Amino acid sequence: MKLFIDTGSVAEVEEIAAWGILSGATTNPSLLAKEEGSPGDAIRRICELVDGPTSAEVTAEDTRGMVEQGRALRTLHEHIVVKVPFSTAGLAATKELSADGHPVNMTLVFSANQALYSAEAGATYISCFMGRLDDVSIDSAEVVAEIVDVIRGDGSYDYGEKAQILAASLRHPEHLKTAARLGCEVATVPGKVLRQAIEHPLTTAGTEKFTADWESRPELAEWMSGLTSSAQVAGR
Repeated sequence: MKLFIDTGSVAEVEEIAAWGILSGATTNPSLLAKEEGSPGDAIRRICELVDGPTSAEVTAEDTRGMVEQGRALRTLHEHIVVKVPFSTAGLAATKELSADGHPVNMTLVFSANQALYSAEAGATYISCFMGRLDDVSIDSAEVVAEIVDVIRGDGSYDYGEKAQILAASLRHPEHLKTAARLGCEVATVPGKVLRQAIEHPLTTAGTEKFTADWESRPELAEWMSGLTSSAQVAGR
């Protein structure tokens, strides 16, 4: 499963992209509105940092407006994926944009039927919002499992690699693990959750023990410093 970061913050992407785990990013109007400066500049910089698909969302509510905005967003960077909210207008816009070769992320998908419609319209990514389902006491894992089954199924419907299931609205590391276990191709994760998932008390304790043991013998630090210096000289 590929990991995207869900944010509008360039600084946050700079931090987490350095870990080497990101394959893309998603933004939305709410996330971008929290940040200072030009949304276009932020989106372009995020595209550069993740060097992969980066969703930028339309704000129009009618099909023609969505298509026009989608085409305009695509001029920002080659990695842009047009993010379109699910609706009848969104389906029509997705059909037109995808027919013209523009990748589309159909967002705000909450059921297997909506996912099926999105795939038929030509969406590249189908974003199922796990956290928002849980908020209204609907089992998000069950819904994601149904979506995976409908889209992948027994192979009688061939969506190929075009329709990828993207787990979104991830509120905690358990959502991330569930999305991977159920077979989602992508999960887009807030920076907070990515940081939570990297931590484990046994990892922290083990690192502290290794460091303490090593530092108990100062000559070992001198040895490592000398080894590093020699390698750097040889590398030149």
